[in-house]
Amino acid sequence: MDLLKRLDLSIPIIQAPMAGVSTPQLAAAISNAGGLGSIAVGATDAPGARTLIDATAALTRRPFNVNVFVHEDPARDAQREAEWLAALRPLFREFGAEPPERLETIYRSFANDDAMLALLVEKAPRVVSFHFGLPDAGRIKALKEAGCVLLSTATNLAEARAAEAAGVDAIVAQGYEAGGHRGVFDPGVPDDQIGTLALTRLLVARCALPVIAAGGIMDGAGVRAALDLGAVAAQLGTAFIACPESSADAAFRQALKSPGADHTVVTTAISGRPARCLANRFTAWGAEASAPRPAYPAAYDAGKALNAAAKAKGETGYGAQWAGQGAPLHRALPAADLLAQIADEMTRVGP
Repeated sequence: MDLLKRLDLSIPIIQAPMAGVSTPQLAAAISNAGGLGSIAVGATDAPGARTLIDATAALTRRPFNVNVFVHEDPARDAQREAEWLAALRPLFREFGAEPPERLETIYRSFANDDAMLALLVEKAPRVVSFHFGLPDAGRIKALKEAGCVLLSTATNLAEARAAEAAGVDAIVAQGYEAGGHRGVFDPGVPDDQIGTLALTRLLVARCALPVIAAGGIMDGAGVRAALDLGAVAAQLGTAFIACPESSADAAFRQALKSPGADHTVVTTAISGRPARCLANRFTAWGAEASAPRPAYPAAYDAGKALNAAAKAKGETGYGAQWAGQGAPLHRALPAADLLAQIADEMTRVGP
C-alpha cells in the first residue's frame, strides 16, 4: 500500500522529531492538519516517553511518529574525558561555575533499552523512526508485529540499503543541509556529506523503499522539488521551530531572526557527534579547541552543563540551537497555518 495512504496523510509533509524542541502540541497540530507530526523520545526514558506519547494521543486521533536514537554505546575514555573537561574549565569559570567532575552517558540507546521497546509495543504508535542506526532484528520484528510503520534515517546509499535489508518501511534521506545531529550510523567513518537533492535522487534510483527527503526544505517549492525527484514526502524541521507550539526558548527564536541564521555550522563540540546548528560562541570555541572530543552522548553532558551555567548568567551563546541551512526562510506561524501555507505553495506554478 502507498505510504501516504498507510499513514492517512493528506499533505506529504513530516515534521522532523527535533529532540528538545518538538512537543506534543506541535506534533498534534501537524497531524491534525493533515501532515505527520513527530515527537522525540531518544532524550528521555520509558516513563518520560509514556508521558509524551499519552499527551500527544490526547490531542490527536491521527497518526504521529515516535523517534528513538539507536546509537552505539560510547567507548568511555577517562583520560580523554578529563582532558575535555579541563579544556572547558575556563569557559565554566567565566560564568562562576566548574565543569562536572565526570561525564555521564545521559541518553540510553534504543538498541539496548528493553523498557522503551516494551512501551512502544504496548502503545503501538502508527510510526516509529530510527536515528543514528538500526536496532536488531528482534526489535524490528516486535515493532512491526505491533503494527508500527518503521522509518530510518540514512545519509548515504550504504545506510539506506542496510535499512532496506533490516525491513524498515521507508527511508528518510537526510541531506547535509539538515539541522540537528547527522544520522550517520558510524561517526568514526568519514561522512560523505551528500546534499539533499543528490541523496534523494540517489536513493530513489537505487532503493526499492519509499524515500522521504530531509534537509534544507522550508516551503512548498522545496517540497515540490523533493517530490519531483521521486520522494514520496518531505521532512521539515527548522521550518517549524518558530511555531508557537514548539518549545524553542526566546533566545533560540531571536537567533533565528538574526543575521546569525545565515550561518549554520556542523560541530562536534556540543555533543560529541557532528550536528548542524546556528553559529554561536560555543561553535566558535569548538572550531579552535584542539582537545579530542569524548564520545556521544557523554560529551553532551558537559555541553548541557556549560549552557546551563552560561544561561544562569544571561549568556545564551552556548546553547544547542540545532537548525538547517534553510533557517533564514523560517516563518513564525502557528503550525497548522504554516502547514496549510506550505501545502498551498506546493500547488503554485513557479517559485
